[in-house]
Amino acid sequence: MKLFAGCELLYDVPAPAPLVLMLRPRSGAGQWIISEEYQIEPNIPVVEYTDLYGNLCQRLVAPEGSFSVQISLVAETADRIDVAPGAPFVPVQDLPDDVLQFLLPSRYCQSDRLGPLAVDIIGDATPGYDQVEAIRSWIQSHITYQYGTSDASTSAVDTAEKRTGVCRDFAHLGISLCRSLNIPARMVVGYLYQLKPMDLHAWFEAFVDGRWYTFDATQQEPRGNRIVVAYGRDAADVALATQYGAMTLTEMNVWVEEKI
Repeated sequence: MKLFAGCELLYDVPAPAPLVLMLRPRSGAGQWIISEEYQIEPNIPVVEYTDLYGNLCQRLVAPEGSFSVQISLVAETADRIDVAPGAPFVPVQDLPDDVLQFLLPSRYCQSDRLGPLAVDIIGDATPGYDQVEAIRSWIQSHITYQYGTSDASTSAVDTAEKRTGVCRDFAHLGISLCRSLNIPARMVVGYLYQLKPMDLHAWFEAFVDGRWYTFDATQQEPRGNRIVVAYGRDAADVALATQYGAMTLTEMNVWVEEKI
């Protein structure tokens, strides 16, 4: 499906403040970026760089006063995500070098503390894809999706204990449970067509049978038509805006529509 998507961020800036944005998706597996338009008001210099995970980052200093950023894009997306029941576990010694980092505990994903829970969840599932799917299904059925029950400090351990959260929390828990079983897992943020209510979305990917597969514990069934914006170890790596000053986000608008 061809999608028209984007977001707008409006800020009030009391004094000039450095800002790093991560808003530009790249073409890749399951998506082709046909066109994009990036608007910043007022117009100021921007430097772009690529971070350790291949994400495009825009670095700037927001001027005093009202400041806005808007990106809109057209992307061709896959209508379905790949699923592979029975796909095998990859032994750690056979993992690619750049995948090893996604086995380690990280700020929001304390995989070293969730091993017993992971073992209980997977039961006798075949090592690999089936174990990850058991984790995804357990989170979807045992964790309540509820706004206002978590914040920027909430970790996977917190979510496992409270059994509530939002998409970011679901992803952190899934990542942590996978890593505790020596299955590499990473955080993904982006757009999902027909997400209700519409917002930027988070899910996770797990590495089995030599490639990454998409898992979304907020959805009952596999859903395609996603636009990935960024990858990382957890939310600390994929913040769409990181500010270094006393600026206030006053409004945020997100849209994903079918492009006719």
